[in-house]
Amino acid sequence: MNSCAILGASGHGKVIAEIAELNGYKKVDFFDDTWPELKTVHHWLVLGNSERLLALVSQYDIVVIAIGDNTIRLKKQIEFQAKGANFSVLKHPSAIVSRYSELDVGTVVMANAVINSFASIGVASIVNTSATVDHDCKLGNGVHISPGVNLAGGVTVGELSWIGLGAQVKQLINIGDQVIVGAGSTVVNDISNNQIVIGTPAKPLDKFKEQTIKVSLC
Repeated sequence: MNSCAILGASGHGKVIAEIAELNGYKKVDFFDDTWPELKTVHHWLVLGNSERLLALVSQYDIVVIAIGDNTIRLKKQIEFQAKGANFSVLKHPSAIVSRYSELDVGTVVMANAVINSFASIGVASIVNTSATVDHDCKLGNGVHISPGVNLAGGVTVGELSWIGLGAQVKQLINIGDQVIVGAGSTVVNDISNNQIVIGTPAKPLDKFKEQTIKVSLC
């Protein structure tokens, strides 16, 4: 366990780089498509763009896609896996992850996150700082659970969905694919695919627009 390549020289990437170091990776290198304009991220080197990393994947024990956009992150991981890149689960040492949970490769678990028993998380997902994923939750591929989110037991989150900062999701709720839950929202009803929901209780964004229009006409 010596070398880690990170695609995406962002703030998110810096957090991942530190987690990699805390997990014993001695060599941590960045790659970013702004290279060669960007050559360093703090004390880490940016050695090339994504094409260069594709050519060098065999030299790294693991690759991590540090891109916030769920669709791009999942697409890049699939692309790099096809070229022979190795992916793993990267967990901050302060995270609490049940031995009975299942996390797929490319998933990153940030500081103070909690993942409880019999939860399952797909590939290329993010469980961010101090988020909680309770028992029997099922998260699809390319999901982002933002800092401070709480998922109660038995919640399902579909592929490429993003649960915003500090949102709360009631037990046994089903959230579809490519859903965005706004920051601070409280989800108490199921959400179908391709919805943006906000508020407490969370409602589709178009419902709020309709209410705003009605109020303005009064």
